[in-house]
Amino acid sequence: MKGHPISINDIAKALGVSASTVSRALKDHPDISDATKERVKAFAEMVKYRPNALALGLKHQKSNTVGIVVPEIAHHFFSTILSGVEALAYNRGYQLMICQSNEDFIREEQNVQTLIDHRVDGLLISISKSTIDYSHIKAALESNIPIVFFDRFSNEIPTDKVITNDFEGARLICNHLIKRGSKRILHLAAPQCLLIGSERQRGYIQALADNNITQNPELILNCDTPAMVNSMSEKILQKAKNIDGIFAVNDFTAIEAMKLLKNKGYKIPDDIAVAGFGDDPIATIIEPTLTTVEQNGYEMGKEAMTMLINRMENKNSNPSPKTKVVNTILRERESTGIGG
Repeated sequence: MKGHPISINDIAKALGVSASTVSRALKDHPDISDATKERVKAFAEMVKYRPNALALGLKHQKSNTVGIVVPEIAHHFFSTILSGVEALAYNRGYQLMICQSNEDFIREEQNVQTLIDHRVDGLLISISKSTIDYSHIKAALESNIPIVFFDRFSNEIPTDKVITNDFEGARLICNHLIKRGSKRILHLAAPQCLLIGSERQRGYIQALADNNITQNPELILNCDTPAMVNSMSEKILQKAKNIDGIFAVNDFTAIEAMKLLKNKGYKIPDDIAVAGFGDDPIATIIEPTLTTVEQNGYEMGKEAMTMLINRMENKNSNPSPKTKVVNTILRERESTGIGG
């Protein structure tokens, strides 16, 4: 029996009984004597027999597996979401299959198909930056696979979602910048095809309006990665001559912008205050520490898994799609003049 997982047939052969006898003994079938049950169970335990989960799933049309598609596993925010998902999944007896799109639409499409091929019971998806066609997700829904979006979603897909209050988070942190004295704030924005990008930009614009500051379209740059900060450094430095604040759509972009400004002699926050979004652990390590917004990814993960379990375990009911909004928390630090 070495070299492969122990099967019911292996146990039957070793004990000199039929495979059906072993199967029924393991299930405490009343037709099997107590002595045979004890003998079979003792041997199964000795050889560390485990039922074939895939075979059981095919038999019961349920795999107890959830597929997850994330843009970046290494990103702190997404890793905290996965921790929240896993905590609840473990307690409810579900296994996870995790795929990474790496912000690529084609890869995301392949991820979803792979998970469908592996007969997952449900899908948790955060779409990539480059996703503008949602036919692969619609196909999964049409196959009666429950889907819950987390963080990033499409309004074209009528399904449950758990999202950050991106608008209020951006409005909150921009109002903080203004309160600390910034009036000419550069926004380093994400693509507007992403709702997190459009909502955070909307929050920025609303904060300006809240404080009777006229919005200058020239102070919005499509720049949401450290690489883009470097490639657009000349443009950012040109604008730096006439600004006193920066709100970046995420922490990594904010940190790269701070590095660029510091290398050119700007003092943060005396010359230009800087704020990000996400509260990555590095925000408390860099110099100066970064003012940002905490998204509470762990709670998002638990909420998303809760919604998906409700869908998977109540397939006969079809309630209207629900949206759970997780509020953000402002983390004031040195980059806007607050002590670390």
